[in-house]
Amino acid sequence: MSSVILVPYTQDWPRQFALVHAQLIAVFAGDSIQVEHIGSTSIPGLVAKPVIDVVLGADTLKAIEARTTELESCGYTYIARYEQELPMRRYFTKPGTGSCARIHLHAVVLGSKIWRDHIAFRGALRVNNSLRAEYHSLKQDLAARFSQDKAAYTAAKAPFIRTVLDSLQPALGANHECAP
Repeated sequence: MSSVILVPYTQDWPRQFALVHAQLIAVFAGDSIQVEHIGSTSIPGLVAKPVIDVVLGADTLKAIEARTTELESCGYTYIARYEQELPMRRYFTKPGTGSCARIHLHAVVLGSKIWRDHIAFRGALRVNNSLRAEYHSLKQDLAARFSQDKAAYTAAKAPFIRTVLDSLQPALGANHECAP
């Protein structure tokens, strides 16, 4: 188990994402992709673990898999074990270095449900101050309760995320599953 450490929002996170974005665009040159900053570091004012979450959307999972070697040469590690839980995602991590945060890369099919859920949840928190404040408070409470259990912390956030996505259901389509 690893610990949960939340830090205040910093204006440096969008700059760090911009560097990741540029690198991914170069890796996937010639492919039709979209790269978005998601997760708590993409929400101004929200506390977050110092991790830049990125969702990369491509036409197919095969297009993503074809670039695994290039991603690994840029410092990413492919984590296959999560495919049992989320077979529609290819997951990569990159350790933080110096002042740069750790990177979690969620590579999915562009426009898929998991893509739409990530973008919708981020959008809802960016535009709704009371929702963002509620999530901020929840994250702080859960980080205190599950300070030594990151998996439990993440699982405990799922009902809130699911509720937000369900409230957005008319815009997203039916049957939402949590995509933290």
